[in-house]
Amino acid sequence: MTYQITEESFEQLWPAWEALLPQGNFQTVFLTPSWHHVWWREHGGGSELRLNAVRDGEALVGIAPLMSTGNVLLFLGDTDLWDYHDFIVTQGREADFYPALLDHLDAQPWDLLDLRSIPEFSPTMAHLPPLAEARGYTVEVAEEDVSPGVALPNTWDDYLMSLSKKDRHELRRKFRRLDNRADYRSYSVDDSSSIDSALDDFFELMRISHQDKAIFLSPERERFFRRMTEEVARIGALKLFFMEVSGKRVAGALCFDYGNARLLYNSGYDPDYSSLSIGRLLKAQCLKEAIEEGKGYFDCLRGKEPYKYHFGASDVQLYHLMVRRALHAQVPHSAVGNARGPLPEPAHRIG
Repeated sequence: MTYQITEESFEQLWPAWEALLPQGNFQTVFLTPSWHHVWWREHGGGSELRLNAVRDGEALVGIAPLMSTGNVLLFLGDTDLWDYHDFIVTQGREADFYPALLDHLDAQPWDLLDLRSIPEFSPTMAHLPPLAEARGYTVEVAEEDVSPGVALPNTWDDYLMSLSKKDRHELRRKFRRLDNRADYRSYSVDDSSSIDSALDDFFELMRISHQDKAIFLSPERERFFRRMTEEVARIGALKLFFMEVSGKRVAGALCFDYGNARLLYNSGYDPDYSSLSIGRLLKAQCLKEAIEEGKGYFDCLRGKEPYKYHFGASDVQLYHLMVRRALHAQVPHSAVGNARGPLPEPAHRIG
């Protein structure tokens, strides 16, 4: 069977891309055209866009959202603003998509296919390495990071009972202390007309909560966040949570609702109220509301911050996959974990 592979623009591919997402193996905002497009506008300078569409006749089988820098092909994006990368492939068509993509790439000028932040359950990890090795390429795989998350039960009480006795006791104790000491409320802002002013408060809470967050939130990243939240609000996936104490916003959490999951992307709080555990409790409120809304998964996203495990999260491994054309440095796939030594820690948000 012959497949048509074309390199297209965002404008050409956008409607078909959005229609393809529900048919794929993984539902996440990081694979949407909205997220890719905002990043490309803000940070894509110096690279060449390579949006590859694989079609079987008129049917779109999958999309490879790539960019090239010199002789290196990469997923479009980076690791400090993205938690997951992957190809978008129709379920059941993986055995068609990956060989067709490699057929197309075989004719392109590149030395390294450098793919980061691929989740452990991605079909890319099962299909691409053996196919590339069979063509004489060198394949290297390394553990990059983890992305902890919580499978959500039907009720908040069931969730509490799933925690360890110590974590359940601590969470209840912190809520009782907040109830006893403060006049507080938590709520979300998802109306696009209210986002700008809400983001001002959220960014300030990020900056004052942690020095690393203040450093991370450069003017360029703040501009990306503003434009990204506009786009995510447009597709109905934005949930910006706040906790107020005596009418003052003292904690914020930026979440995305996509597919059957709530994603906790970033957060901040006022250290003057840290004795009330407001940052931890607002995250718990985000999780509780996700249960009440029938979500199946609470994704804490990239990083090993301890609070995630106190919430009962389990790790999803993220992989860095490299495919090299050079034949002089081949290593067997069974030894690829040590092929280049340990990878540097990826930059990521302090959650």
